[in-house]
Amino acid sequence: MSETRPVPRRESPWGTPEGEHRQPKAHRCNDRAEDVIHACFEGNPFKTVPGPFKLFWQCMRSKPGEEPTEPYTYLEIDPPKREVKLE
Repeated sequence: MSETRPVPRRESPWGTPEGEHRQPKAHRCNDRAEDVIHACFEGNPFKTVPGPFKLFWQCMRSKPGEEPTEPYTYLEIDPPKREVKLE
């Protein structure tokens, strides 16, 4: 699972409800989606998008903790790691 990063908050015209302390969390596949967006602007999208999109789709269909561990195509961050359970 990816590390928890802060999600930017916007001011709402209604403010925040009193006693509401929940903070939004980034979706576990946000980095994969961002990789697809970067691919859209790197040369011919018909060639650059399919690889990152396939990994994004695998991530969205996976269960938490089973996200693809292949490296990102355009983002320069480490891919998610699997927790190996030794018995």
